[in-house]
Amino acid sequence: MAGSGIGFVDAGVSGGVWGLTEGYALMVGGTDEDVATVQPFFDALKPDGESGFVHAGPVGAGHFAKMVHNGIEYGLMQAYAEGWELLQAADVVTDVTAVLRSWRSGTVIRSWLLDLLVNAVEQDDDLSELRGYAEDSGEGRWTVQAAVDHAVPLPVITAALFARFGSRQENAPAMKVIAALRNQFGGHAVTSSAGSEQVGADSPGADATAPSGDHDPARGRARGAAGTVSDGGAR
Repeated sequence: MAGSGIGFVDAGVSGGVWGLTEGYALMVGGTDEDVATVQPFFDALKPDGESGFVHAGPVGAGHFAKMVHNGIEYGLMQAYAEGWELLQAADVVTDVTAVLRSWRSGTVIRSWLLDLLVNAVEQDDDLSELRGYAEDSGEGRWTVQAAVDHAVPLPVITAALFARFGSRQENAPAMKVIAALRNQFGGHAVTSSAGSEQVGADSPGADATAPSGDHDPARGRARGAAGTVSDGGAR
């Protein structure tokens, strides 16, 4: 299309539903010439002040910057969510909403997301009206995939994405495997699908059938005794 005199500029936008009143950011990709051609439009659209607009690089840079922005957003939201849950669980804190509200001025973790969290808990202090289910719109996955492509470690953002996947499982299949294995090697308590708890650690291997009782010369110990190996401790 360049041969026909047609250029391309991409623009990622962040601001959400509050953008009109609170401001938003334009992240633009394209050649210097093409961006300059449409700069008057961006100047008219961008919020007042020095921030709110960036020519991030060539075509695609705008949306890449927006993608990374959203990946960071995943991590920030997960951190606030985990902190809120811990505050809720600890008896020592009696007014969680007031604690969150106190963080909004002057603290290191003040942010727009924190403001929005305060708005949410002021309407529903324990969020009981919501189901603990979170979708993802794709940007988190793309950010993690880009990190794999560039060999960049993203433990926080990746964990935040996977936490959303976990929120969609009412009865996680992988956790069934973990429960089954803990019961097999250590007799740790399991909970049946009906909800009843069976066999505790004080009765190791009581509901496990010993695999074979064969000896493992390489590891120097007998296997299968009472459904466990000789070092069947807690894991």
